Amino acid sequence: MRWDWIQNNLENIGELLAFHLYLAVVPVVLGLALALPIGFLAVRWPRLYPPMLATSGVLFSIPSLALFIILPGIIGTQILDPINIVIALTIYAGALLVRPVADGLRSVPDHVRQSATAIGYERWRQVLKVELPIALPFVFAGLRFVTVANISMVSVGALIGIGGLGELFTDGFQRNFVTPIVVGMVLSVALALIADSVIVLIQRVLTPWARAGRSS
Repeated sequence: MRWDWIQNNLENIGELLAFHLYLAVVPVVLGLALALPIGFLAVRWPRLYPPMLATSGVLFSIPSLALFIILPGIIGTQILDPINIVIALTIYAGALLVRPVADGLRSVPDHVRQSATAIGYERWRQVLKVELPIALPFVFAGLRFVTVANISMVSVGALIGIGGLGELFTDGFQRNFVTPIVVGMVLSVALALIADSVIVLIQRVLTPWARAGRSS
């Protein structure tokens, strides 16, 4: 390990870390925005549930590197444009989150829906105020997995010149220099652990009844 290299490159490492976080988190937010209505439709019309899950499985099976390379030709961007990584990871995030969202909404008991309807809740208000809060544990479980997966997959983008911390890996391999590789690995793991902890904390804040149930 070359500690002097780390000290001399702290600014660059910080920029790569921030860029890595941006490329990983933005697609999760966009993917969730896509998965929520799709999951609702899959529950609203049960016949759509199997084909939607099959489609999401096919999308996630596409190799990430191939998607990073193909997207510029489809959407007309430059191959080194970071938007390619954002769009590709949004597709993966949405595909992975459809099932947790749908399963969470399907877990809402029928008598809860009927009670909400009986007291005058409109359909969308019922979904937002009653069904979605009950589905949150499923959604957050999916978010935790997707966020950690995205943090890992962003590094693959370094193979085409856009990869956040992945650039430390390629730099280290090209120069046979272990220090940037170790720094990239440590920061990637730390970023995943911190992101997972933040999601757990948000879940606890948004689902206080779950804590009350465990304590009782």
